[in-house]
Amino acid sequence: MRCLPGILLILVTAISIIIANSSLKPIYDEVFHHITLFNNFNLHMVINDFLMAIFFLYVGLEIKKEMIDGSLSSFKKASFPVVASLGGVIVPAIIFSIINRNTEYLPGVGVAISTDIAFAVGIFMIFKSKLDAKLKIFLLSLAVVDDLISILAIVFLYSAEINTKAVIISGLILLLLVSFNKIFKVNKLSVYLFAGLFLWYFVYVSGIHATISGVLLAAVIPTKKNEKGESLSDILAHKLVYKCNLFILPLFAFANTSIALNFNVDIPNAFNLSSGIICGLVIGKPLGVVLFSYIATKLHVAEKPKNTSWISIVEVGLLTGIGFTMSIFVSELAFSYSEGAINLAKMSILTASIISIMLTKFVITVKPYIRGIKVGLLARH
Repeated sequence: MRCLPGILLILVTAISIIIANSSLKPIYDEVFHHITLFNNFNLHMVINDFLMAIFFLYVGLEIKKEMIDGSLSSFKKASFPVVASLGGVIVPAIIFSIINRNTEYLPGVGVAISTDIAFAVGIFMIFKSKLDAKLKIFLLSLAVVDDLISILAIVFLYSAEINTKAVIISGLILLLLVSFNKIFKVNKLSVYLFAGLFLWYFVYVSGIHATISGVLLAAVIPTKKNEKGESLSDILAHKLVYKCNLFILPLFAFANTSIALNFNVDIPNAFNLSSGIICGLVIGKPLGVVLFSYIATKLHVAEKPKNTSWISIVEVGLLTGIGFTMSIFVSELAFSYSEGAINLAKMSILTASIISIMLTKFVITVKPYIRGIKVGLLARH
């Protein structure tokens, strides 16, 4: 059942929100945040920093496969999701900034530019039979670039401290991994995964979000096929697909969606903050994705996937409005001075995510009628 991962995400999210608004909340907090497992790591940190790095490793492998021999195999094809992602960051940032230009929430612009890759892909899989299947890789690529930009925003906007020595060591480990692949022709998966653990550790210590280590590791794993027509990259992706979809992503959702539904918010300019987040995610994200990608194709800078309609791009663009856990993470950094602002931001992010899913469903529903009208107009001419 291909939509099972998406259904699991929705189910565990609902359970998490119910717990957050019940007497079980202290137990939830104790389990995920207060019990130290090892070296000051609690369960929440293990999930967000380590297990999600494994998910990003899987995503990186999928994208690399398409870049070598698939829908991202040329510069113009690969440019399409990158340009779309830039639009999905710039336009919502402008909308949020305009709405909050005279408020203390302007530094929270990073909240409105994020896409939750896990939820966006999960919802895509629920709607997959009605969507263009080729656009899953477009969504993955777009969301990865989006997350990279969000991580840069965290570094530069929210004063994340960077450990230069750890960054240098991470770079040296990455060079070692490249040499394993390109120079020494190492073809043992265990070697790359073992070195990858050290890469993850030093990326984590560096102050850069540790999930980036997964993308970096994916980039250096060999893609040369053996006599069975499989590469190390293919083998690892096959091993990870169900572990990510049925275990890591639901666990991530459960650990990160504990939202207290407290509508009695007493903070200044609450409407500006809420509307800036909702409009940025619901309107800005899809508008930026579609507008920038359309302009890029007209300027011949990028190439839209073959036989893909613009209405299908709109559907995927709407899914990028699901900021959810990434936006929540950024909101906790941006508004750390105000518990009320954080709570309002979380409720606004949840609202925006629900609206984005509903709009995607609406477009899917009306798409056949739009095509019918278009065919009718063409027939008249």
